Amino acid sequence: MSKPPTLLLVDGSSYLYRAFHALPPLSNSRGEPTGAILGVLNMLSKNIKEQAPDYVGIVFDAPGKTFRDEIFAEYKAQREPMPDDLRRQTEPLLEAVVALGMPVLRVEGVEADDVIGTLARRAAAEGIRVIVSTGDKDMTQLVNESITCVNTMTNATLDRAGVKAKFDVFPEQIVDYLALVGDSSDNIPGVPKVGPKTAAKWLGEYSTLDNLIANAAKIDGKAGESLRENLPTLELSRRLATIDSNVKLDLAPTDLKPRAPDAAKLREL
Repeated sequence: MSKPPTLLLVDGSSYLYRAFHALPPLSNSRGEPTGAILGVLNMLSKNIKEQAPDYVGIVFDAPGKTFRDEIFAEYKAQREPMPDDLRRQTEPLLEAVVALGMPVLRVEGVEADDVIGTLARRAAAEGIRVIVSTGDKDMTQLVNESITCVNTMTNATLDRAGVKAKFDVFPEQIVDYLALVGDSSDNIPGVPKVGPKTAAKWLGEYSTLDNLIANAAKIDGKAGESLRENLPTLELSRRLATIDSNVKLDLAPTDLKPRAPDAAKLREL
C-alpha cells in the first residue's frame, strides 16, 4: 500500500518571533538585522529535509486587524508592537522564502492559524497527511488521525495521544480547555482561578464545555464560584480560541507544490 502524500504547513509568524528571541542580534555588513531571517531559514531547511513533503505552505499573519479584533477589542491588546529590528527582517525573509521556491500565504482579515486550519482540514479530507509545524498550543485543536503538530525547536511531535499526554485533554477538547484557562499571550479572558489541571479535570468529567456549563451549579469551591461568575464571557473566550477552518482561499492544498529555487535571486539576497 503506497504512502499518502504529505502537506507541510509552517506557522511562519510563530517561527519569526521564536527565531528573533532565540538568536543573538546578528547583522550583515551594512548593519541590517539578520538573526530572525537566519533562524527561520535554518528551521525551514531542517524541517523540509526531515519531512520531505510533497506540498508545502509557509503561512504568515497579514498586516491589519482580523475578525477576532472585531468581536473583542482587547484581543492581543496587551502585546508590545513588533520590534523595529524584527519588522525590518519581515519583507527580506518573505523574499528569501519565495526565492527558495516555497509557497507563501498571507490572507487579510484572518490569522495564519485560520489559513493553516483551513488547508489542513481540506487536505485531510482529500487523503493527504498533514504536518503542522508550530510552537502554538492553539494548533493542537486541529490534530486528528491525519493531522499532527511538530515543534521544530523541541522536536516534539503531537498526535492525538501526544496532545492527551501533554494537556490531559483530547484535541477535540482543546478549544473548550483554552476557553476555561484563557491565554495571556492572546488576551483571551478564560475563567479566573481555573488553571490547566482544573480545566482538564472538569473536561474529563463533563466532556464538553456546554455540558460543564449545564452542570455549573454542581461545581464546588472557589473555582466553581469563578466559573459561575464568568459564564457570560465563556462563549467569547471559546470563539476567540476557535480556529476558523472555513477561510475562503483561491487555491487548493495540491496547489502548494514547491518550485525550483531561484538561484540568481538567492545570490542577490
